[in-house]
Parts: sequence; C-alpha cells; structure tokens
Amino acid sequence: MSHMSRVIALFNQCGGVGKSTLTMNLGYHLQERSHRVLLVDMDPQASLTIFMGIEPEKLNSTVRDVLADEDDDEELSELPIHKGLHGLDLMPSSIDLSATELSLVNADMRDVRLKDALSPVRDEYDFILIDCPPSLGLLSYISLVAATHILVPIQTQFKAFEGTNLLLKTVARVRRRSNRGLKIAGFIPTLFDARRSQDARTLEAIKERFAAVGLIHPPIPWSTSFADSVEARVPLSVYDSSHKAIAVLKSIVLDLEVMV
Repeated sequence: MSHMSRVIALFNQCGGVGKSTLTMNLGYHLQERSHRVLLVDMDPQASLTIFMGIEPEKLNSTVRDVLADEDDDEELSELPIHKGLHGLDLMPSSIDLSATELSLVNADMRDVRLKDALSPVRDEYDFILIDCPPSLGLLSYISLVAATHILVPIQTQFKAFEGTNLLLKTVARVRRRSNRGLKIAGFIPTLFDARRSQDARTLEAIKERFAAVGLIHPPIPWSTSFADSVEARVPLSVYDSSHKAIAVLKSIVLDLEVMV
C-alpha cells in the first residue's frame, strides 16, 4: 500500500441502507489488520457519531468547524478528532451541520473544504472512511471531492434502484468538475435475507446492472444483531465475535486493501 491514505466515501442518497453501521464495522476490521483508520461523520443526523459512543449535543467542536467560514485570524488550531474509539479515530458530527450546509451554498472554495481540512492528517492514516448523508446535496458533493474512492451500500430491495442513475450522474459530475481521479470501490448489497425470494432476485439484478461499473462485494446479511450492537455502541465483532456477518465484513476489507 502506498503511504498516502485511501479516502473512501460511503455514499447512497437513500436512507436506511446501513451506511453508518457499515462505516463503523469496516473501519473496525481495517484497524484489526493494523491499519490506521479515521472515520469522518458528514451526516447531520450524526448516526455514526452516536454509534461510536459520543453524544453530539455535548460536543464543543465537530466537522462543521472545519467547513464553516472562519475569520482569517481564527483558523482551527487542530481538527476535532476523537482518538482511540475501538481502535479508531473519529471526526464527529452534529445537527448543527445542517445549518452549515446552507451557509456553504455561496461560500468561497466550498467544494474543497473537507479535502483541504483532511490534507494535513492524510499521512497519519491508511484509510479515511467518510459517512456521507443520505442525500445528493452539498455535503455529499464535498465528501466526494475529498475522496479517492466511493463505496456504495445498496439495499437488496427493489427500491434500491430508485435514484441510482442520479447517484452515478453525481459521481460523473464530480469526476468531470472537481475530482477527476475519483474511483468506484464497488457496491455492497446490504440487509440481504436469503429467505426472501425478492432479495435474491434483487441481488442478481444488482450484479447484472452494476458489474460493469464496479466490484460487487458479497452481501451483508440482514440481522437484528447490527441494531443491537449499535445500541450497545460497539462494532458487531465486539458485540458478537461469532456472528456470520463478520466473515463477510472481513472479506470486503481484504478487497479494500488491494484496490488501486
């Protein structure tokens, strides 16, 4: 692996696909393999922040502080990074990020603000995982500009295809305008229940439609243990080390290690 970190944006404009849970768990298994990992919560809902055991309303500084307009003489002295959370570092979020997104609409150099903020610490990490908000808005766009790769969680339900063309058009727009080197790290089918025929059909449809676009990773099985583990504020492997989904997560991590 090159010394420069891989910055992976987990992005799907649809909510409820398991994006924040996936970000935490992939990060955990990457650090298990001795990688230095930073998680960045770019979602004003702050689900990832909460899952990692941090209460957003008690934070004095979040990712919004690296995006918001500041006076020239009042630069942020250091990034708001919380260290050593299950072996991971986290740049947290809060609901205040919603207001910041509105203020960025007419801001100078808005597209590169996250990229520029991460630049001084990129050499400190092997992987930076960005949990994007479930929208095609400005915060997602900024995240894609900062990323080297995009990873798309996609639910194995028919509705998963709704808006996928818009997602790919957004990626194409970012490549065309602001980040020509952005690569697709693949698609991760989520919430897959092998007992449901619809899930099996949708999984095959995902493979058929997107195989030419990027790698189709093995599906993440549906399980209440994911909800239970985030309620306990721990990765799945900490909550239940023998869970069947762990082998799948580890397999995806191996793919992320060798991508270029």
